[in-house]
Amino acid sequence: MGSRFDITIVAEDSLTAETRIKETIAEITRIENLISDWKSDSQVSEVNQNAGIRPVKVDREVFDLTKRAIAISKMTNGAFDISFGALEKVWKFDGSMTEMPTAEQIKKSVEKVGYQNIVLDSIQSTIFLKLPGMKIGFGSIGKGYAADKAREVMEAKGVKAGIVNASGDLTTWGAQPNGKEWTIGITNPFDTDKFVKTFSLKREAVTTSGNYEKFTELNGKRYSHIINPITGYPETGLVSVTVFGPSAEMANGFSTSLIVLGKDAGLQLINKYPAYSCLMITDKGKVFKSKNFRGD
Repeated sequence: MGSRFDITIVAEDSLTAETRIKETIAEITRIENLISDWKSDSQVSEVNQNAGIRPVKVDREVFDLTKRAIAISKMTNGAFDISFGALEKVWKFDGSMTEMPTAEQIKKSVEKVGYQNIVLDSIQSTIFLKLPGMKIGFGSIGKGYAADKAREVMEAKGVKAGIVNASGDLTTWGAQPNGKEWTIGITNPFDTDKFVKTFSLKREAVTTSGNYEKFTELNGKRYSHIINPITGYPETGLVSVTVFGPSAEMANGFSTSLIVLGKDAGLQLINKYPAYSCLMITDKGKVFKSKNFRGD
């Protein structure tokens, strides 16, 4: 999935730990082979290769994940969009950009993006992308889903505690050997060697989306690598959004879309879902929390 996975578990001995971790890696690899658009022979790649041509039959797991992604797209009014893969890359975040793309280039970049053009057939278990050149991708919620599934596999095997960290999309369960809860810190986007705050976790998921590592600056203004799939413009205003909740898949859907929605609309949305809460940091360094934020 183009991401690093770190797996930590508590086991009786190192041999058991190694066996269980290998099983977790096998599960993550299985998911990658289904949904990765990096792999030309994955089911998602087949769906993309047949955009505008024909529906493609996929495993129920891929179908259901796509269905949930579309539900997040609807819930966020398109701030999250699974068909984001078709966005033409007119913005560069490697330091090579010297001027803004034109309004015409930006408008053209989002022409093939639009979850409304994805047709699902639950009886046949097929996915059809209406427009030639359309692409779906699970770059955001895919690794969260894999982290959730890895935790499930471990729990089913009797592993009492652990952490699966999919490049910042975390799932945790149980406690450390000394009985203490797991502890995570939210990176300070203005000083990445420091934490804004640390939290204790039980059986939870935490994801962070931010622009403090990947961005471009033009005319004194910072543009995030997180691009609004509707407008084609990078988002400004929030530099970091961390979401807590039961599922890493859903938390990631939230953290990405809240950056796009911005502070007010983002807080309004997440406040409707009591199982999830968030901490936002603005580009001015102000911190905002959702109303149900971890007991605050």
